[in-house]
Amino acid sequence: MNSINKEVVVIGAGPAGLQLGYYLEKNGLDYVILEKAQQAGAFFKKFPRHRKLISINKVHTGFEDKEINMRFDWNSLLSDEYEPLFKDLTKEYFPDADAFVEYLDNFRAKHELKVEFNANVKKISKVDEEFHVDLGNGHSYVSPNVVVATGTSLPYLPDIKGIEFAVPYTECSIDTKDFENKRVLILGKGNSALETADHLIASASKIHVCSPNTVKMAWKTHFVGHVRAVNNNFLDTYQLKSQNALIDGDIDMIEKLEDGTFAVTIKYGNADGEVEQLIYDSVIACTGFRFDTSIFDDQAKPQLAIDDRFPDQNERWESVNVKGMFFAGVITQMRDFKKSTSGFVHGFRYNCECLFHILHKKIKGKDWPFTTLKAESKEMTDLIIKNVNRTSALWQQFGFICDAILIDGNEAKYLKSIPVDYLHKQAMPNLDEYYTITLEYGNEIFEKSPNPFNISRVHRNDIKNAHKSAFLHPIIRKIYKGRQVAEHHIIEDFENRWDELPIHIQPLAEFFEKHLLSDNSSDLLKGLKSSENMVKAMV
Repeated sequence: MNSINKEVVVIGAGPAGLQLGYYLEKNGLDYVILEKAQQAGAFFKKFPRHRKLISINKVHTGFEDKEINMRFDWNSLLSDEYEPLFKDLTKEYFPDADAFVEYLDNFRAKHELKVEFNANVKKISKVDEEFHVDLGNGHSYVSPNVVVATGTSLPYLPDIKGIEFAVPYTECSIDTKDFENKRVLILGKGNSALETADHLIASASKIHVCSPNTVKMAWKTHFVGHVRAVNNNFLDTYQLKSQNALIDGDIDMIEKLEDGTFAVTIKYGNADGEVEQLIYDSVIACTGFRFDTSIFDDQAKPQLAIDDRFPDQNERWESVNVKGMFFAGVITQMRDFKKSTSGFVHGFRYNCECLFHILHKKIKGKDWPFTTLKAESKEMTDLIIKNVNRTSALWQQFGFICDAILIDGNEAKYLKSIPVDYLHKQAMPNLDEYYTITLEYGNEIFEKSPNPFNISRVHRNDIKNAHKSAFLHPIIRKIYKGRQVAEHHIIEDFENRWDELPIHIQPLAEFFEKHLLSDNSSDLLKGLKSSENMVKAMV
């Protein structure tokens, strides 16, 4: 067998593989991206089935700053040159998926990424510290580092008797004529389910959308994987009694009858245990996808997590049981499942940049990039205010990726866009004092409110209650000897501009005046330990 050695082998030339490839190429690492299809982004040739993306393409923002504009561009990949940009290809706010396929190929060509097409990986094995990636044609690649960026490609079907009678979302017809005057049951309440229901509203006589849990709206949870407004026309038809319905309940059984229809036994969740059998002409399963492990041998098979949907990963996006195997793309959402945006391009593109720095450290010994500054209040405050008003990484990956200031005597290092968990567990385990800067929502406030469009806001001058800010706002935390000892909230701003002297800048400067290199850090730490001892004694 003809074997080629590489420093990094990336499996998959979707947006994650290309994004990581950009940084590998730019920094001169020896890598290859293996893609089984004939073009980049082949997944998006078929999905979403009804072709409209739910990732926004906001062309007109009112800003000239390209970094700020990335906050509202959910499709473009990252590059120092900000080229190419998706908005140069189409102006559609919710664009057609075919445009994204074209964009990905443009990105690959522009940056001359090393992609080998028609490279269908048959098996990944591990011998000692090296992976062997077999293409099944007499060729293989050998590397100590494999990055799997294949996404979740296998349809997930729930354990229901008769589930084989349901047509998976991946195979369902998109021709509305096939459903004219039909009674349709859709399993699932995510975007694929509501996208399908919306597509069939004008054709089907009746549509029921069913799952055990109630529908969750992205405008309530801030998780863009929950149902988006672009797919919620169906909800309107339900509430206004137009023959359609949402059902919270469990499917006990699907039976095929002699006339070709299906009898579905449903146990309702909100009807005091009522069970009913309903008849449908078609059952469609829009119940999600899971990670495919079929290409891994026993020594290289990653452990799975979250109902076996994703590979289990540590804070480096590395397999917990296969050292040297990393993950990129939608499967990295295992680390922030339904909390941030790693399941989408506008989230995992930043994860890919971070993963590159992690690999660069492992392969070449390169430290995370940083700028130096004085460890004093004004300089640190000025830099934080400047960055939180521009950053797209902290904006998109709220609470998951942070900036950090590392204190070393009278000097400090400012690190941009580093995963919070990685910073705490891997990057800075022995540093006495450092600060994290994140953008976060006041999630507890949203969760307690029955109406996400009627949230009580903190008055802009009520600085003492900045910690009660409900909307996205900066949070600065001080870590001393591995423990958080102080926290400062910059009060929310209606237009997300945190640059006013009296309400944003001055309180932050005072926070640093109080806590920077001060003796009270050890006192705070003693207080924390004392409180913990009291709790333990009470228990």
